[in-house]
Amino acid sequence: MLVLSRKTGQRIAVGNGLTITVLEVHKNRVRLGFDGPQDLAIHREELALQIEWEEHAGTPVCCH
Repeated sequence: MLVLSRKTGQRIAVGNGLTITVLEVHKNRVRLGFDGPQDLAIHREELALQIEWEEHAGTPVCCH
């Protein structure tokens, strides 16, 4: 695992055209902005896991 320290406004280039920008740091919260190609899906981990589960199980996890 790569661990980095960044300040507000600084960026991280990940590859495949993905850039992560630190938008705000406040107490115990960090706001990040993600910029990448439109064909690259970017999801929160819990949503990505739900999508993966639905694709493998073939049934939705929730109905909202």
